Amino acid sequence: MLPDRGRKGRESRIFGRTTPFGGRGSRVPGRGGPLARLSRRGRLIGTRTAWTTVCDGEFFCPGCGGDRNYQRRTGRRRFVFLGVPLLSRGETGPVVECAACQDHFGLEALDHPTTVRLSTMLRDAVHTVVLAVLTTGGSAARTALDAAVTTLRGAGFDDCTEERLAALIDALAADTGRLNDPECAPGLAIELHEALGPLAPHLAPAGREALLLQGARIALADGPYTPAERDVLATAGCALTIDPDDVARLLVAATRTPR
Repeated sequence: MLPDRGRKGRESRIFGRTTPFGGRGSRVPGRGGPLARLSRRGRLIGTRTAWTTVCDGEFFCPGCGGDRNYQRRTGRRRFVFLGVPLLSRGETGPVVECAACQDHFGLEALDHPTTVRLSTMLRDAVHTVVLAVLTTGGSAARTALDAAVTTLRGAGFDDCTEERLAALIDALAADTGRLNDPECAPGLAIELHEALGPLAPHLAPAGREALLLQGARIALADGPYTPAERDVLATAGCALTIDPDDVARLLVAATRTPR
């Protein structure tokens, strides 16, 4: 079938198909349809948010899965017509914007420590537990010091030695007088809670139990648990939010583990 002929004999349309010459009635694909009209309307009418940076810093980004820089931002939403902001639609945020992935998170994302901060908290927690166990009476035994030095070196204290650790224990005893002194138990409990409490929510149950077991093995290095050592380990377990029954179970399990 012969095609219609438009002006000057150019081919204009063959049964609704667009012409190669772009004559009257021709259409460019993607233009003029309902989707295109909605797209143009979205550019003309909408809502725009103007963000203002309040502060910045470093955080653990849930989206990236690592430490990233962030900006804490608040925003004001405005109704936009023809690209011009007209009416205020209220405030939004505050949000935490990752500098890498640009995603927005709630302020609770700042509660999670960075990996560097978490490593420091874990080192401090191990150090506190070791000192707490040793200052209950096990610091004089060479086997307890050996176990403590091994634990501290594994936690990142590479320069720890038996001599330095013994000197630290003696200094603590002379300064606070808490060595073998039941009256100093409340102060020791406070130190354990200050070091272990903020860390506990960020450790898996197995991690919290491993930390308690490290202290238990040091206490057992020079013989069975003393009542003071049991009290200190129970306090550490409480600070780590470990159930008392699980604490008792772990203390028994530590006695059956080869040292």
